[in-house]
Amino acid sequence: MWRRVLLCLGSVALGVEGLAQRAVDVVRPEERQKTQQAIVKKEEKRAQQTSVIEFRGQQAFKEKELRSQLKEEITTVEEYGLSPARADDLAFFLEVFYRKHGYAKVNVHYVIESQNRVRLDITEGPLMTLSKVIFDGNIKEPTDKLFEYVVGPTRERYSKLQKNLPFVAADMEEGANLVHRLYVAEGFLDSVVDPPRYVFHEQSNQVDVIIPIHEGRQYFFGITSFSGRTIYDSETLRGQMSDLLQQPYTDARVADIPRRIEAYYKARGYYDVKVDATAAPDEAVNGQVPVNVVISAGPVYHFDGVTVNGLDRLHPSYVIKRFSRLEGKTYSPDVLDERFRTLMKTGLFNILQIKPVRVDGHLLRLDISAEEAKSKEFGFSIGYGTYEGGIVGAQFRDRDLFGYGRPLTTSIEVSQRGYKGEILYEDPFFLDTDFAFKARLAAIRFDFDGYSKFDLGGRVELTRKITKQDEAGLIFSVRHVKIIDADIKPKFLGDQNYFVNTLGFTNTLDMRESPFVTPRGFLVNNTLDLASSAFGSDIEFIRGTIRTGYYLPFGPKPLTPGVVEDKPGTPLQRWFQQSWIGFGARAGIIHSLTVSGPEEATAIPIDERFFNGGSDTVRSFGERDLGPHDHRDHPLGGEFFTVFNVEYTFPIFGELQGAIFTDAGNLLPTSEEPGLDDMRYAIGAGLRYKLPVGPIRLDYGVNPDPHPQEDFGAFHFSFGFAF
Repeated sequence: MWRRVLLCLGSVALGVEGLAQRAVDVVRPEERQKTQQAIVKKEEKRAQQTSVIEFRGQQAFKEKELRSQLKEEITTVEEYGLSPARADDLAFFLEVFYRKHGYAKVNVHYVIESQNRVRLDITEGPLMTLSKVIFDGNIKEPTDKLFEYVVGPTRERYSKLQKNLPFVAADMEEGANLVHRLYVAEGFLDSVVDPPRYVFHEQSNQVDVIIPIHEGRQYFFGITSFSGRTIYDSETLRGQMSDLLQQPYTDARVADIPRRIEAYYKARGYYDVKVDATAAPDEAVNGQVPVNVVISAGPVYHFDGVTVNGLDRLHPSYVIKRFSRLEGKTYSPDVLDERFRTLMKTGLFNILQIKPVRVDGHLLRLDISAEEAKSKEFGFSIGYGTYEGGIVGAQFRDRDLFGYGRPLTTSIEVSQRGYKGEILYEDPFFLDTDFAFKARLAAIRFDFDGYSKFDLGGRVELTRKITKQDEAGLIFSVRHVKIIDADIKPKFLGDQNYFVNTLGFTNTLDMRESPFVTPRGFLVNNTLDLASSAFGSDIEFIRGTIRTGYYLPFGPKPLTPGVVEDKPGTPLQRWFQQSWIGFGARAGIIHSLTVSGPEEATAIPIDERFFNGGSDTVRSFGERDLGPHDHRDHPLGGEFFTVFNVEYTFPIFGELQGAIFTDAGNLLPTSEEPGLDDMRYAIGAGLRYKLPVGPIRLDYGVNPDPHPQEDFGAFHFSFGFAF
């Protein structure tokens, strides 16, 4: 998790403002004078046009706002002249504007005073507010639910917290139509919702709205039969749309049946499948509507060859090899979609179109058209993190190294605590297999509390997707670490100049639907690595970490395309639907494989130990501040740690969110006795601002039981999810 905030990212551009100014300077004086005179005449004409229309009687709105609302009509008058018809348009649309804001009794009268001047006399009348909505005849649908549909069009223009909504007749009519659509979506095919009636209360300037409702019978799906060349049995086919058949009957759900069935057949190679579903509401018995589904499966198709066009820099073989192993296999749109998404994630393409084309023998050739994206980019970043302070960075990336689609990235980052330089080479299809390869070289100079280090090394990763959600990999790392300055005593530092070479295994099961925006689902990640003299390492240890997370939004999952769902719910329900709760747990242990005497320095160097506290662990402590300290209050780290997090996030306004959280965790100095001893806690709140790549976070965690010399709490300003 990043511990900083990315504030801006851009590219260097050449300014042209100065060039334009120099071009003006070479204009001759007489031409400049003519230009200035033309500007003056244009301004005078604009001032005259502004005075074409005069407003009288307005109190609720400023003249500037009224002119803005009539902008198109005023422009027409200015361009084509004033006429009674255009003056009537001005008065009509001004009344519409007033009624839209609750002035139901507004009257606007126009007076043409001269050939190019019109006066709009406004009698605003009182501001009418909505008193109550009375539904006459609803039995199956609750009044509170129907009320939200009726006031929905008005509420869209006002705060969700505003109680007294203005009365807008047009909105009430639209709301009544939404109520009727709701009834139809709930299977009330014969329902009738009459136009609203209004009762005006002159003394209170409030309006009661009465909406008569005739619900009628509610219809459901009855017997569903299948005919034609079905291949599969009825129970199997019915299972593909069981969720639809359990809902009330609607024409929209009937129309969704062919899409469901066709998707099932096409996933099994029936490229030409045709499905037609017909229903007979007139033949319904006790509200059960029979449905007949006619299927023409056609033959099973198989993949054939691949053609590619539109590539200039990238070698066509890069694309062809991604599909060559499909040749001869049964056609599957899911497989094509997976290949498509994999290629688009590389960033090499602006457009990528894959079109199956029939060839002889029930084969499908894949014709691929591509438009390449820019392969080279340069960017810089400016940010801030609570621990690192100010951060600036620069990056150069070539996504298409030598035309083979292998990215190479070089970057440098400087903060108030140090610097980092890195070169990263990636091969997403290592040796044209499903393995992904990464090679990284990095140099780091960083000042921690109590010591500073210089770290130089490399790391290679070889990973493979086992399933769409499960990924496993091997990692080999070679590092040289040198402690270049320290206020901590050597016996607490351990080795201060050493090579550490590790071989590790990692596995990640990520069931989240949107890791960067609103995560939903389950995540498990674990690593195990070994440092051994067999790999040339000066120190020997075994280290393991595990991370789990479960993210549960309160809102429903995204709707299946084609399914009609029209249930906005109450404001409180919608508020909860945009909220989510997350649970996280982490633990780690590192154990030395070297036996050291009681008088020797610790066998695990300080830079290999775990630290706790900070923006993504226990947030009542500063970064790395939880756990053992020396006599100068410098953190020393430990060999075993745990972190537990619970966070509830809720909407505030727009992309701004609030959060309340509680954290717990510990850090023990030795791996000999791991456990939950000396647990520390945090209770806090924070703000989130959602970005496409993750949230900006501001948190404050309170320490409910501070030990001597510990702070009451800590602020954290950071980027990304806390866990």
